[in-house]
Amino acid sequence: MNKYDELLKEFEKQERELQFSEFTSETALIIGLNLIEKAKKSTMAVTIDITRNGHQLFHYAFNGTSPDNDQWIIRKNRVVNRFNKSSFHVGTQLRSSGKTLEQASYLSEIEYAVHGGAFPIIIRNVGIIGTITVSGATQQEDHDMVVEVVREYIANS
Repeated sequence: MNKYDELLKEFEKQERELQFSEFTSETALIIGLNLIEKAKKSTMAVTIDITRNGHQLFHYAFNGTSPDNDQWIIRKNRVVNRFNKSSFHVGTQLRSSGKTLEQASYLSEIEYAVHGGAFPIIIRNVGIIGTITVSGATQQEDHDMVVEVVREYIANS
C-alpha cells in the first residue's frame, strides 16, 4: 500500500464518520468559533468559511490574511460541491493517478483548487449540503483543522 492509498482510506473514513444529524446557523457559529480558537492556539493566520446550500453562515479572516484566501475558499468549495468529497481527498486522488484536474475532468485549475481545506457538511441519510473551509496554512493543516473541530463538535453533540 502506498502513501496515497493510506491517505485515501483515511479521507473516506473521515467522510463516512463525520456526519451531522442536522446543521443549523447555530452549528455554524459554534464550529466557526471553535476554528478561530484552534487557529489562535496554533498562531495561524487563516480565513474560515462555512456555507450551507449556497448561504454563507460564517466567515472570519484573521489579520495577516488577504482577499486571496477568499478566492482559495471559493475554488476549494467548488471542488467539494462538484465531487462530493473533501478538496484534499480529490487532490490526493489526482496526485495518485498522476493526472491534473484538467486532464482528469476538463476543469480549469483557475476555477477549482484541489488543495486541502474544504470539507463537506454531510447530513446523515441526506448527503452533502455545504462546506466548512479553512485557507491560509498548508493544505494538510487546513484540512486537519477542519476535521479536528468537526470531530470534536460531533463527539460533544
